[in-house]
Amino acid sequence: MKHVLFALMLCLSPLAVVAGEAQLTNKDPALEKRVMALSAELRCLVCQNQSLADSHAELAIDLRNEVRDMMKSGKSDAEVVDYLVARYGDFVRYRPPMNTTTALLWFGPLILAVIGAGVLFFNLMKRRRRVAETALTDEERKRAAALLNDGAGETKA
Repeated sequence: MKHVLFALMLCLSPLAVVAGEAQLTNKDPALEKRVMALSAELRCLVCQNQSLADSHAELAIDLRNEVRDMMKSGKSDAEVVDYLVARYGDFVRYRPPMNTTTALLWFGPLILAVIGAGVLFFNLMKRRRRVAETALTDEERKRAAALLNDGAGETKA
């Protein structure tokens, strides 16, 4: 009997490993959905590449709870975001607003693309001038043709 009980416990033990961490649930599913939607729009300040909704960092959990508490107290999404921006700066948003401090963030890639296109255009024009300046003389053309003809004769043989 002991062996059967031991075998049963041994067989069921992997199921304990599969069990995940308990998620915080709210009695109000509409509020929880609103919290998670807003958390998906905010950046985790620890991870920096994850949203508050996706992050498991302690700060992200605290911020989600703070967002939840503010929403429970009747604050709108805009008021919650304004509070977090005032506390942590525009970095907390995935889509920062257009202003003087974020102008380079918004227009930086366009500026780099224009500069890159200008450098490419300048180099191509310089190369075209260099090729035009180095035109072959008649003697050089005859020599090149002779070398090409000699090379063609060797490959056929």
